[in-house]
Amino acid sequence: MKRIGLVGGLGPESTLDYYRLIIQAFRERRSPDYPEIVVYSANLTEGLKLMEARQPEPLVDWLLHKIEALHRAGAELAAICSNSPHVVFDEVQRRSPLPLVSIVEAARDEAATRGSQRPGLLGTAFTMQADFYPETFRNRGMQMVVPPAEDQALIHRKIFSEIELGIFKDETRDQLLGVVERMIRRDGIDALVLGCTELPLILTKDEFGIPFLNTTAVHVHAIVAASL
Repeated sequence: MKRIGLVGGLGPESTLDYYRLIIQAFRERRSPDYPEIVVYSANLTEGLKLMEARQPEPLVDWLLHKIEALHRAGAELAAICSNSPHVVFDEVQRRSPLPLVSIVEAARDEAATRGSQRPGLLGTAFTMQADFYPETFRNRGMQMVVPPAEDQALIHRKIFSEIELGIFKDETRDQLLGVVERMIRRDGIDALVLGCTELPLILTKDEFGIPFLNTTAVHVHAIVAASL
């Protein structure tokens, strides 16, 4: 079993979810052993400033510093426990001292397994306005849809003013579901990718007859498979 390294803290609430789900996955396998996990809880504020600057190289260097620390601590594979930093995943992977497990590729594979052709994407503005999700899905023949700008602004604001802070309001859940309902009606989406690891904390189940893909859960599945 390979020792797992996690770049967490992006944000803290979902990092707790990663740890819980990894342990749960090993329990469900009835494994006699528990995994060894090294967590680097990064400074979320620093990471957000780098993403807001939209300058890839400093973000790459910042992530690599964390991964190199995991390597020195004995990790044998690593994962970045957040969707938005995957905007620079290819370059980080190229320079990483450890094999990396991609959350975007894990989500793509899950969507393909479910037969999705036109998945919707919710996440931070960094994720919804970038091409790394649509391009990865396009490689498997799927056309990804994002909400219009007004809805993107609402989602981004709610993620950072509430959900990242562990605040889960029924009103916010209803607003997010309203965005999804409009995407089904207007764009014909047949699945929804929760492309922020905090979103599954408030959107906890499938709705409107389409699967809601929990990217934390599918990432954990891929991390556990890679560790074994």
